Amino acid sequence: MQVRAVARLAGMTDAGVTHHFGDLQGLLTALIEDAGQRARAAIDEVVGEWLAGEVDVERLLRALSTPYRKGFAELAVALHAAGWRDRGKPVFGKVVEAIHAVRVARAKTTPPELLDTQLTIAAFHQAITTDALFGEEFRRSAGLKHSAAKGAEQQLDWWIRAVRRMLGV
Repeated sequence: MQVRAVARLAGMTDAGVTHHFGDLQGLLTALIEDAGQRARAAIDEVVGEWLAGEVDVERLLRALSTPYRKGFAELAVALHAAGWRDRGKPVFGKVVEAIHAVRVARAKTTPPELLDTQLTIAAFHQAITTDALFGEEFRRSAGLKHSAAKGAEQQLDWWIRAVRRMLGV
């Protein structure tokens, strides 16, 4: 990538790009930050819509899988590889809080462990990120021979059942 090419695409001069970003590294850093913030906003939107309704795990997991299947997984991996780290509040922090509150409310005796809720949501997040990139190969390695789309749907259905079992929601 060259500053000149970016400037031309943006309808600016090289000096204008350099003034705003310092150098090529500054420009790349700004692009990575912008992409990371856009990705975060997309997930925040899904979570916000989910929180506006009933705490329904299936609705959430299906809604979260959609942006990952539409390219967010590749973006998330590329951002991570480029060094971007989301330093804000945990992206699924509100999800963990909402699900854990339901678990606590339903507990008859001993309150459930917050760590169980956190690890379950983190495992699902990891799974949907890697599934878009490697899912078909991973499923085939276990002997599953379905089409990519059918296999991804079966795996999402399995995750919904697994999260419900693990968290009792």
